[in-house]
Amino acid sequence: MRIHSAAIGLTAALLAGTASAATVTFNTNASSTGFNNSSSLSLASSAGAAATLAFTPVPSTTTGTPSNVSFGRFTLACAACSTQAAGSAGATFNPFTFNLVVTDVTDGAAGRFVGTSAGGQVFSDASPIAITWSPLQLGPGTSGAQTGNFGSTTFAFGSLTAIVAPNSGILPGTTTVEGLVNTPAVATIPVPGSALLTLSGLALFGLVRARRRVA
Repeated sequence: MRIHSAAIGLTAALLAGTASAATVTFNTNASSTGFNNSSSLSLASSAGAAATLAFTPVPSTTTGTPSNVSFGRFTLACAACSTQAAGSAGATFNPFTFNLVVTDVTDGAAGRFVGTSAGGQVFSDASPIAITWSPLQLGPGTSGAQTGNFGSTTFAFGSLTAIVAPNSGILPGTTTVEGLVNTPAVATIPVPGSALLTLSGLALFGLVRARRRVA
């Protein structure tokens, strides 16, 4: 009976192969990340009350894949803004663009997500600002890469990031840019046909011996 169990177990183990999740290290703090094709991580309002929209990048982070990740966060601040109902003090942001550069440290590649926004007037409790992104995915390979090759890794997120009002969120005015990083697991190891036949014979031999003992 022991031979039967061992043979079956070994057969299953070899058939299963060695699949395991990969890890990827990335960051979004490249110098080319910033507003309006600059390296500035802060944008000031263009009219009305003084307000700022600032981006905090992600330093080198290692994550298993597939995994939901943060590519950074935007914080909208306007100390002098009133509520929308009061309507007396709001801040206006002109249309803007934002370049978000993702550096894949593991594969030695970098790619750029480009965000565009029509801006708008914000109040302490209201924000119409939304950032639309393109492309929606970097990788695999050289797809969307500025430099290097992403290999089989992909970085992706939704098409829209809606910026919350200055008084909203767990951290007031803070919106996380959420995404997904993925790379296929290690491929299984194929088992030669001759090995499968040998293992099948061992399993059958064990089963026959076990039946004889029972009889």
